[in-house]
Amino acid sequence: MTPEQRRLRAQIAVHSLWAKVDDPSAHTALARSAFLDRFEREVDPERTLTPEERAHRAEHARRAYFKRLALASSRARSAKAAARRGGEVA
Repeated sequence: MTPEQRRLRAQIAVHSLWAKVDDPSAHTALARSAFLDRFEREVDPERTLTPEERAHRAEHARRAYFKRLALASSRARSAKAAARRGGEVA
């Protein structure tokens, strides 16, 4: 399969799934919970902090994660724009 065909197959699958789901939020709740729990494990792997402190630090870890994604996205967009112009990224 070509990349385009794989993408179309995946899009068909996702649209078919969401057409059958009554509550999208409930459908993704387990995955969302696992994703967020990751940050608590990251900041307190030994579970020695109080739940409040662990949650506080996990929130900062989560924000840092998304800021890193934003920075990577910004750099990628800059590189793509520079490539279109034929120049180099600073």
